[in-house]
Amino acid sequence: METQDWGRGHTVPFWNNEYKQLVYTKEKFNNPDDIIRWRREGYRHPSDLFTGFMCDMKSTQPTWNNSIIRWAERRFSIKNIGTSYYRMTTGTILPVHSDTYKKYIELFDCNIDDIIRILIVPEDWKSGHYLEINGVAITKWQAGDYFWWRGDVPHMAANIGVNDRYTIQITGHQ
Repeated sequence: METQDWGRGHTVPFWNNEYKQLVYTKEKFNNPDDIIRWRREGYRHPSDLFTGFMCDMKSTQPTWNNSIIRWAERRFSIKNIGTSYYRMTTGTILPVHSDTYKKYIELFDCNIDDIIRILIVPEDWKSGHYLEINGVAITKWQAGDYFWWRGDVPHMAANIGVNDRYTIQITGHQ
């Protein structure tokens, strides 16, 4: 039986804008092979960060974060859920890549094909915001739209607009 590798849906927003006040940090992209490939393809970033700003589970997350986790458990039947809040500022481009989930796989002893990544967009699309999953361009989303993929599906994101682009990232496995 073939399994769908990505999809989209919508949930009624149940959050406030607390995600905008989180402490976000910028870390270097964690796959050096992708960075080498991106340079070869013409992408440039002086410090090889190639990422937006992240607030992961090591930091204080919104007061409603447990509601996000419960929603993901019910909707996707996943466990060992981790959440991160992601902010892309103007000019941030994260080229096509596939997540490796190296640390997640080590922590939970699972197979990459059982991992589900979910992105919830907490606010309406703004000009210049872009998402691509498995070669399909996605724009003009509404607050509460979510996108998910299984395992190593290729995807990219960019903000070439003038407003910050926020997503709620959820990772779990079946």
